[in-house]
Amino acid sequence: MPNLTTIISVAGASFAASFVEAVEALTVVLAVGLARGWRPALTGAAAALVALALIVAILGPLMSVVPIRGLQFVVGVLLLMFGLRWLRKAILRAIGIVALHDEDAAFARETRELTEGRGVAHGFDWVGGATAFKIVLMEGIEVVFIVIAVGAGRGLLGLASAGALAACVVVAAVGAAVHRPLARVPENALKFAVGVMLSAFGLFWTGESLGVGWPGGDAAILAFIALFLAVAFGLVALLKPKAAALA
Repeated sequence: MPNLTTIISVAGASFAASFVEAVEALTVVLAVGLARGWRPALTGAAAALVALALIVAILGPLMSVVPIRGLQFVVGVLLLMFGLRWLRKAILRAIGIVALHDEDAAFARETRELTEGRGVAHGFDWVGGATAFKIVLMEGIEVVFIVIAVGAGRGLLGLASAGALAACVVVAAVGAAVHRPLARVPENALKFAVGVMLSAFGLFWTGESLGVGWPGGDAAILAFIALFLAVAFGLVALLKPKAAALA
């Protein structure tokens, strides 16, 4: 039976990571809807969701036939790599090496490109539909990977899926209400947090799959989160003045 630490960590990591991916998908879908019409935007997004559902239906049963140790090792290594990639990008944005992601700017750029390439539409707008399909499928595949990686190691795929679904519902509801990208969401802070959590899970499960008995059991995840946070904040504090001097 998973303890409260594991439950909160799995649901929180899944929600935060999926929230970031959903915000990025929403930006492009809104741009398609406003520039080329809501029919291709919603049709493309719906088709992508169907494709994602098929992917989940295929991958889900496979989780039960893979040996748990092997699954934990593969998932742990991939999760660690994935988390460190997110953390690296968040650190580079925090110190000013990489520009912060601007949803308003991305929305304006996508809208401009879609409007300029519209031409005269006859029947269904396949360009708009394909654009919405591609972004939802791409971001959705990342969400599926995160859900499997975070939930599979402890048999908590249902909990991880619920966290991801909640994030997508929140983003979709807000987007439908305001018809604007969620530009005020502190996206880099979220990516920073997600990178730390995924890295902590990855380190924990990789060690556990190799037979390491972590002190405190699942509570060691909290120690790893604190460790990655300390290292990341230390790197930001160390590198930010040097980056500013080079600017």
